[in-house]
Amino acid sequence: MRCPFCGAEDSRVIDSRNAGDGIRRRRQCLDCGSRFTTYERAHSTNLMVIKKDGRREEFSREKLLSGIRKACAKRPVSQETIEELVDEIEAQLHRLGKGEVATSTIGDVVMERLRHLDGIAYIRFASVYRAFADIEEIKREADAYARLGLLRDSKSQFPLFSEDELDLIAKGREKERPQVFKEE
Repeated sequence: MRCPFCGAEDSRVIDSRNAGDGIRRRRQCLDCGSRFTTYERAHSTNLMVIKKDGRREEFSREKLLSGIRKACAKRPVSQETIEELVDEIEAQLHRLGKGEVATSTIGDVVMERLRHLDGIAYIRFASVYRAFADIEEIKREADAYARLGLLRDSKSQFPLFSEDELDLIAKGREKERPQVFKEE
């Protein structure tokens, strides 16, 4: 394994662990002493992706990783968590046992995983994946997400709104409802 720091070809394995569908190895360069991580996974059959326009192209882990990284940008989601998420999604797609998978299937799997990981990342990904036309569509998606109760229950992310903000939003909605007045 070539060292990414000095280019030397000799390194030793310090630690090995299972990582989803592969092995994560921590290595140390024998020349410069730098440490780096490598991931090894079995190369399975090529998965083809069916695009919306009917074209087919080979599945790209890097495209999936890039899209999820963009959705999780500036969020409290570690790079390791993103890598694990991509590993799990890729393994799930291969477990389908099909040689071809539609982009809509991939998008749905990613959205389901992001929904439970981070609300903001989920909304970001959904806004691109579903190509929302206006702010109202984004608002409807955020409201649907909030109705699922994930905003208050998630412990793996910062809240989308503070408790005070959620209470203000709820009070604002109460004011929007038509008032029924009794005649005296």
